[in-house]
Amino acid sequence: MNILLIAGGWSGEREVALSGARQIEKGLLTLGHQVTHFDPARDLRGLYEAAAGHEFAFINLHGSPGEDGLVQCLLERIGMPYQGSDSRASLLALNKAVSKQIFEAAGLPTPAWEFVPASHVAEWRPLLPFPLVVKPNTGGSSLGVGIVASEDELEAYLAQPEIAGQDLLAEALIRGQELTCGVLEGCVLPPILIRPKSGEFFDYESKYVAGATEEICPAPIPAELTERLQVMARAAHDALGLSDYSRADFMVTADGMPYLLEVNTLPGMTATSLLPQEAQAVGLSFEQLLTRLIELGLRKRP
Repeated sequence: MNILLIAGGWSGEREVALSGARQIEKGLLTLGHQVTHFDPARDLRGLYEAAAGHEFAFINLHGSPGEDGLVQCLLERIGMPYQGSDSRASLLALNKAVSKQIFEAAGLPTPAWEFVPASHVAEWRPLLPFPLVVKPNTGGSSLGVGIVASEDELEAYLAQPEIAGQDLLAEALIRGQELTCGVLEGCVLPPILIRPKSGEFFDYESKYVAGATEEICPAPIPAELTERLQVMARAAHDALGLSDYSRADFMVTADGMPYLLEVNTLPGMTATSLLPQEAQAVGLSFEQLLTRLIELGLRKRP
């Protein structure tokens, strides 16, 4: 099959997307596919031309564009099938303030939160008590995430150049264990327990520097908690209208109460990424995971 591998983009997660694309390309070539790499940051207007002669698009973009549904929307116009959720569901999932409303309507516990538009950041004072987790409302890979415990720390966080001009989401800090659980149509994936070796949380370096985090799959947690996380991940996937695959992130308190943080519609596919680890735990090699995602994506063929 002739596959257009769309990866890179211009978000802060560009290098992560390109790293995953190299592994995806290697896997697709091993499976006997022909692969053409297309980077929207290089030639966004060339997507129509690049799509000609290809039968499928494999998207490996993080943040915007990619997880915001823009590329998916254009592919839908072209009539090219791709893996993952459609444009509308992608847009809902990337916006943390919107997705949290959907979680709450579905009865899924999520930390108390406030949305702060960029235009109101200068005069914003939190309604929630400290400590807080503050993050860009549509970001990923933990870029721009900060834990603030006082007014002074909040002012220092907001003064960072990378925060300027961004809509923000503030959440009540939930202390406990960090876990993640993937959804793959036709499979029940096991949760992963995440233990960063340094820092307060699973930040960018912890996610992408080899050896920076202990990731245990399947997570050594009670069977009842495993089942609850799997049910919640699936419920969030369905509530957002997602398809094919996704990955939900959780914090679990010491008394076993899970809180849903967010859902990723294009989970990472690097050598250290979480969803491929979960697939491996149920007997799916990386190449078999790619094959399954292509099979699922082909259902979108017009």
